[in-house]
Amino acid sequence: MREDNHRLREENQTLRDEVARLKGQKGKPSIGPSRLNQKERKKRRGARAGGTGVKRQLDRTEVVKMQGVPEGSRFKGYANFDVQELVIRTETVRYRLEKWVTPDGKLVTAKLPVGVDAGGGHFGASLQRFILYQYYHALVTEPLLLEQLREFGVQISAGQMHRLITDGKELFHQEKDEILRVGLRVSGHIHVDDTGARHQGKNGYCTHIGNEWFAWFESTESKSRINFLTLLRSGHTDFVINDAALEYMGGQELPKAWLAQFDVELEATASGDLVFADNESWQAALKRWGVTGKRHLRIVTEGALLAAVLSHGVNPELVIVSDDAGQFNVLLHALCWIHAERVLAKLVGFNDGQRAALEQVRTAVWELYRDLKAYKTAPTVAAKSALQQRFDELCATRTCFTSLNLALKRMGRNKRELLLVLERPDLPLHNNLSEGDVREYVKRRKISGGTRSDEGRRGRDTFASLKKTCRKLGISFWNYLNDRVRGEARIPLLSQLIEARSLSP
Repeated sequence: MREDNHRLREENQTLRDEVARLKGQKGKPSIGPSRLNQKERKKRRGARAGGTGVKRQLDRTEVVKMQGVPEGSRFKGYANFDVQELVIRTETVRYRLEKWVTPDGKLVTAKLPVGVDAGGGHFGASLQRFILYQYYHALVTEPLLLEQLREFGVQISAGQMHRLITDGKELFHQEKDEILRVGLRVSGHIHVDDTGARHQGKNGYCTHIGNEWFAWFESTESKSRINFLTLLRSGHTDFVINDAALEYMGGQELPKAWLAQFDVELEATASGDLVFADNESWQAALKRWGVTGKRHLRIVTEGALLAAVLSHGVNPELVIVSDDAGQFNVLLHALCWIHAERVLAKLVGFNDGQRAALEQVRTAVWELYRDLKAYKTAPTVAAKSALQQRFDELCATRTCFTSLNLALKRMGRNKRELLLVLERPDLPLHNNLSEGDVREYVKRRKISGGTRSDEGRRGRDTFASLKKTCRKLGISFWNYLNDRVRGEARIPLLSQLIEARSLSP
């Protein structure tokens, strides 16, 4: 009896594990060696004990005397032993500003040295830089940062520290906005993605836009196509009706009566564009035209936003690489192959035939992906034709697995987006760059939760953008903060560096 009970328990557990596997659930985790540590070891392999190999600059030298030297010994020089140290101490400086009374009775006072105040009140530029670096780069929470500063001997309140983190950052915000304007103008493609972002206790979204030269984040309440096109306007507020807007509206099957009405109004203008300066004037125009239905409002607004984006210098041939989220399907759209294959990876075969068919198709997909990578380095007309034919044959494959057939059919419908790389070999085949950039924002969200104030949300978006862009451009974020806080302007604007990078071969 005991043996039967034991056998039944084992069979029951086996069935539970099988059900969990089919549902995509994970069992007990198997924690192996850290891949990060492996990468670090590979990076350090062959490196000298001295680290980077850069010659250290000595700040001071101390001579250590030998004690108890036997009489008659001869001096043979020194043995050098270098020690790197980090000096952390607080320093309070009192500036005594001279005051004079001019002959006409006016009281004048000397000004503080350049860079002393730097918008921080009674907190110096180095302290401001440290606070910004710890909070935005090292992801230290405000309570822990406050505790750290007080342990260092800094006399500062929670409110004062919070204001140093969020207030008076308009120059940083302006530089962040200019990153997007220039990035969209000089780029041939951008990566896009979004992630959740709570604000004031409500669910929202943070959208990432970027490529190898820049990263830009913006948190909003929506992730619709209207929201995405609004972000692509990069700070502008206008709506435009022109031929580009009408072409988009026609493609979205807007009723021809409205298209004809817009066409008549366009012919009456000298410039060929109907421009509405802001949302208030746009809403008045929609009311005048009688556009009230939800779908029609969406299509007309999307068309006007897209035309506005193009009117501000965005390349109409700009390619947007995404994971197939519908809101990003504007201009030229390219899909991520990793996400396309993920649909196949989620399928579970229920018998040997289905599992074999799934494995065969996934192998063919990755072989095609490998050959597309090779095509990017050496594109030819013959290779392009062959790859198109292989894609068509793959998507036309019919197996004994119905779900697999439907997935291949869906892949075939996305042929244009998946094979755009055949026309533009400079395009990436995946959206990993965007996912990697977004991970930085997700870490901050997991550590600190959502934002409460509008300035806090804006600061989080701005410094995430500046930090990631500095890293892509090879600029130390620590040095960047020092330069901007002190107002030295030795490091060029990041937008200028992006433009220069786009011009380099």
